[in-house]
Amino acid sequence: MPDDMLIRRLQGCSEAEIAGLTEVLLDCVAGGASVSFMASLTAARAATFWRQVCASARRGERLLLAATDGAGAILGTVQVVLDLPENQPHRGELAKMLVHRRARRRGVGAALLAAAEHAARAAGRTLLVLDTASGDAERLYARHGWQRVGVVPGYALYPDGRPCATTFFFKSLA
Repeated sequence: MPDDMLIRRLQGCSEAEIAGLTEVLLDCVAGGASVSFMASLTAARAATFWRQVCASARRGERLLLAATDGAGAILGTVQVVLDLPENQPHRGELAKMLVHRRARRRGVGAALLAAAEHAARAAGRTLLVLDTASGDAERLYARHGWQRVGVVPGYALYPDGRPCATTFFFKSLA
């Protein structure tokens, strides 16, 4: 983890934080990441998405973490969805692990992943699941003890509309 990086939990989300999260999301989609949005994503739509995520975090339905640099700029983010069916109180879903392209290969993703696991454990979760369409992300998860479950071909679309396979992982926190 870079010396000047800080991982913190966001709940109230200031307008500056919304702007930083929006920049990260727009950059990831522009870079081709399959993260639920198409290439037509606008800054306004991205900001609306983050406002909804922040409201969900305030209600305790998810954990929202952000990695920031020494100047406070958001480098990346990750969520742990806690609001799951009543027969799954032990489980969380890791979602929207995003790292701005300018901050990649600097340990940001690994730091976010470790912080998300720690926060999920503190929230009483003993099992995490995730899905990804990124080979780089797959390698990161495998290096950190996540178990690959399998691949679903054509599960989602890349931002340009091409179908992409999605790989599912889990990790026991017990």
